[in-house]
Amino acid sequence: MAEENRQPILEVQDLGIDFGGLTAVNNLNMKIYPEQIDGLIGPNGAGKTTVFNMLTKVYQPTRG
Repeated sequence: MAEENRQPILEVQDLGIDFGGLTAVNNLNMKIYPEQIDGLIGPNGAGKTTVFNMLTKVYQPTRG
């Protein structure tokens, strides 16, 4: 099925968070669709856990 005909189960637009004067995540955009396998990869300290914590409402995003 073409992506434009499917509804995402999760959509994030311009998500970001700051801790004090440090921007930990800036302008994250993504869509996750049913029956699709996605991954979040990056080096240590890149913000992967911070993104997960924002999506699960452990952290309140600064924007997005």
